[in-house]
Amino acid sequence: MTIELTSRPRLAAGCRLGENNQERILQMPERALRLNGPSLEIVTRCDGKHTVQQIVSELQQIYSKAQPRKVEEDILGYLALLQKERALDFEE
Repeated sequence: MTIELTSRPRLAAGCRLGENNQERILQMPERALRLNGPSLEIVTRCDGKHTVQQIVSELQQIYSKAQPRKVEEDILGYLALLQKERALDFEE
C-alpha cells in the first residue's frame, strides 16, 4: 500500500506510547520499540489528526538543516516500516 500524503496515521489497536526508565517506547503486541529523536517526533504525531503531509512539514522545520526531500523520504520509509509491523493504521 502506498502511503498518501493526505492520510492520517494513528497507532493501531494494541499499540501505545509508553515510558520505561525515562525512555519513550512504542509498545506493540509482543514487542517494544525504543523511540528517540526523529522516530519519537514522528510517532507522537501519529494521532489520527495529523496528515502525513503535516508530519512531513513539521519535521522539515525541526530538521531544517537536512534536505527537505530527504526528510520526506525518511518519514515515508519509517511510516511504511511501522505499517508493515502493524503498529500504524491510516485513515483517509
